[in-house]
Amino acid sequence: MTDQVQITDSHCHLDFETFDEERGDVVARAVEAGVTRMVSICTKLRLEPQVRAIAEAHDEVFYAAGTHPMSVADEPMAGVDELVNLAKHPKFVGIGETGLDYHYTAESADAQQESLRLHIEAARQTGLPLIIHARDADEDMARILAEEHKAGAYSCVMHCFSSGAALGNTALDLGFYLSMSGISAFPKSQELRDIFATAPVDRILVETDAPYLAPPPYRGKRNEPAYTVHTAKVGAEVFGMDWPDFAAQTQANFDRLFWKAAQWKAAA
Repeated sequence: MTDQVQITDSHCHLDFETFDEERGDVVARAVEAGVTRMVSICTKLRLEPQVRAIAEAHDEVFYAAGTHPMSVADEPMAGVDELVNLAKHPKFVGIGETGLDYHYTAESADAQQESLRLHIEAARQTGLPLIIHARDADEDMARILAEEHKAGAYSCVMHCFSSGAALGNTALDLGFYLSMSGISAFPKSQELRDIFATAPVDRILVETDAPYLAPPPYRGKRNEPAYTVHTAKVGAEVFGMDWPDFAAQTQANFDRLFWKAAQWKAAA
């Protein structure tokens, strides 16, 4: 249907083995649901070739790469030059995910911070958006993002944002974006929805983080990009907007931040 509402899944993990048997079908179901673009995130740089191959195999799939903070202790430290070189690929549209996770891996906090700063420098040099994972590290995250932005501007999205209002406000004050995941649609997430409701709607993205965090009515099951629509409809309610208008706004927001994906779409 030409009048179908269109949406973008700004963060998923299509390379994970849970999708191995039906990856093409998963992409097809997303497109059928109105999800016209998906950004598949590589969390370990040694796996970049397989994530890249998925993006090359599907017109609707783009990709980003970095070292996830929970993997920093077990993976080689990402190099700025390495990330900048990867970014030359036409479907490579973001740097990360990177960030800080003190929930499970607080013992590697120093290494995580070093890795984060390297990814930020790569984002500066490429002009591509930084993709941030933050969990139980709000104070350090806000401090580093602000310090680094003062040292040299860069763009950023707080992926799967579920932190406190203070970190959200810091990110927004720096001109960054907040991304709504399935967590935002959980019944007990009213406090998080209230934080989103105070944000400028032109700074909001939507995502699945598939295969994790499926929104209702699929909570507890494997998530997939087609379910972006369910989270986005909750987002429309949060901002008091009609569903098509909210979807169009998030599409414009994605195009502005992930400009390389927007250019690809325009050239297609």
